[in-house]
Amino acid sequence: MASPSILPADVLLSRRVQEMVINGEGPESLYICRDEKEAQDVPSPLAPIPIIDLSLFSSSTLSTKREEELQKLKSALCSWGCFQAIGHGIPSSFLDEIRQVTTEYFEQPVEEKKKYSKGVEDVEGYGGDPTPEEGQFLDWQDRLFLTAYPEDLRDTKFWPESPKSFRKVLDYYTTKMRTVTELVSKSMAKSLQLEENCFLNQFGERAALQVRFNYYPCCQKPEIVLGLKPHADGTGYTIILQDDVEGLQVLKEEHWLIVPTIPNALLVLMGDQMEIMTNRMFKSPVHRVVTNKEKERTSIAVFYTPEKHKEIGPEEGLVNEERPRLFKKVKDYDITHWEYYQRGMRALHTAEI
Repeated sequence: MASPSILPADVLLSRRVQEMVINGEGPESLYICRDEKEAQDVPSPLAPIPIIDLSLFSSSTLSTKREEELQKLKSALCSWGCFQAIGHGIPSSFLDEIRQVTTEYFEQPVEEKKKYSKGVEDVEGYGGDPTPEEGQFLDWQDRLFLTAYPEDLRDTKFWPESPKSFRKVLDYYTTKMRTVTELVSKSMAKSLQLEENCFLNQFGERAALQVRFNYYPCCQKPEIVLGLKPHADGTGYTIILQDDVEGLQVLKEEHWLIVPTIPNALLVLMGDQMEIMTNRMFKSPVHRVVTNKEKERTSIAVFYTPEKHKEIGPEEGLVNEERPRLFKKVKDYDITHWEYYQRGMRALHTAEI
């Protein structure tokens, strides 16, 4: 029988990280991604990521105040590729509710969660990443990944019936996320002095909203095991609701910085497809999640992606002599992105001219 240190990846994936923690087992070799030298790096400082009040983009706001916030938004996305959104219109009581439902789902017995298990090579459902390619490590996390919109693409066999309120809560959150993505997309366009619907038109009427509920258990070796490997998202952009445990980090000028946890704020993080649409005006930041020896962590990530087979490319208003076209038009970039992600690589170069 194989020793624990050399169990194949498909066996590890079938066991789930949470089970390993419950059984008092430490990380297997396939989860170890850093050597002891890197483990002794100095602690990461907090990232001063700009806070943007989305409520100031309403038509009732004084024009000078609105313009100031739009310029602040543009600066944040040109420099950081992300911002902390407040004034998004989602009640704090509901954000607490969806966090609670997430916690309750992952606290259930293993057999209950496994009712919604995905196949080893699948994305949707409960589990971990598909088996990575040679030389790549596994993330120290379990997740539940669901398509929430368009509604006709929902695979409800993966939508938990326990906790009882799960489906209702997710349906409401999806409705709120559609409103937020419309507001954010229009505001980003205005900040670049473009027609407000230009990005929405590129995403299309059937732009996808996919939701990933993340659970990061405590880890005995946080210095050498990551909750989520370094990567940039292949989305248009991603909206993340954190709990109060720090762990998400962004790479800025070759330094890892901690994304602060701000009560009721949503982190809006650009993906590669927004970098393409903005002709690299906005950046798609590399980020990762570190593990914690004493505290478990949850987050809810909503991926906003152009509709299937929809061609996207740089907005014409962002292409000129000073800034020539940097990307060609692409379709289904998220598929290409995933292929490279499995190899621990970025895919953005495949869209470059």
